[in-house]
Amino acid sequence: MSNSSTILIVDDIPENVSALFHFLDTQNFELLVARNGETALELVEYEVPDLVLLDVMMPGIDGFETCQRLKANPKTRDIPIIFMTALSDTASKIKGFELGAVDYITKPFQQEEVLARVNLHLTLRKLQKNLQAKNNELAAKNQELHAFTKTVAHDLKTPVTNLISLSEMLLEEQSAGLHSMAAHSLQLIHKSGENMLSLINALLLLTRVSTQTVTVTSVDMSYIIVQVKQRLAQMIKQYQGEISVPKIWPLAQGYAPWIEEVWINYLSNALKYGGRPPHLELGATVYESKIRFWIRDNGPGLNHEAQVQLFAPFSRVPTKHSEEGHGLGLYVVRRIIHQIGGEVGVESQEGRGSVFYFTLPGAVG
Repeated sequence: MSNSSTILIVDDIPENVSALFHFLDTQNFELLVARNGETALELVEYEVPDLVLLDVMMPGIDGFETCQRLKANPKTRDIPIIFMTALSDTASKIKGFELGAVDYITKPFQQEEVLARVNLHLTLRKLQKNLQAKNNELAAKNQELHAFTKTVAHDLKTPVTNLISLSEMLLEEQSAGLHSMAAHSLQLIHKSGENMLSLINALLLLTRVSTQTVTVTSVDMSYIIVQVKQRLAQMIKQYQGEISVPKIWPLAQGYAPWIEEVWINYLSNALKYGGRPPHLELGATVYESKIRFWIRDNGPGLNHEAQVQLFAPFSRVPTKHSEEGHGLGLYVVRRIIHQIGGEVGVESQEGRGSVFYFTLPGAVG
């Protein structure tokens, strides 16, 4: 390999230093030398090496304490440290690994072994740095993408809302005098506007879920369900839905605003696809430290292939009904529940309805 790497040798015995220095110098490494731990700690503040060869037994602070201090310093904690020990000193090897060393070489030194271990850990360190750089680059791009999505969604929301309001007003005031084709076109405009607004809201929610840190607390599921039914009151009326809920819900840990959105997605899907008319049952089952919340419908059920793709982004399961969606709702549900430590899923058989569920940690007593 091309040895532009810098190695720090820390050893108080001149013969050891000399042997390592001359051999590694022939391999074109940049070399630094410290005769004790104190000097090594001072030196790394001015020049950070790519790898440290560290003797265990030294006067002053020994190799173990030197290693501990290097690992405690954010500037040097990721530097690979290889301990130099006597062949039979197993205890030192174990303690070195516990303190964060990546490897050891034994005295007397075997040049081929030293070179192999040094090259291995320098290569691993280089790969680690490249991976970290890629991760940082990806994180920055994700942040830019979230910001862009949020900005676009916000900019689109106002004109789409205006479009919906104006089309509603025209439908209410002028539908009687409109030609049937014009009235139909106006209804399509209104429906398209509602679909666009639903997609925008889903994108905004997905952005919040991806970027926002929330505090998980006990949630009042009874209150959340009341809020959900109020928000979906018009839809429940439209589909003539019948909904049964428990009198008492078990206490769970979650983030109430996001849990409300989960129920909104589950319940609206059940109203659209759950049956004609939909008869829906909501409930909860306690499993030791977690609680499964579920909604059972009287719909046609789903085959295995449909169940597999349900929670993927932009996936829509074909149905015999004309309902359309943006395919983000259940994906958002999955992201929300995973974010707060739960799981999502569906249990279904064709011709026997479906049960959609999500789990949350139980409330701490």
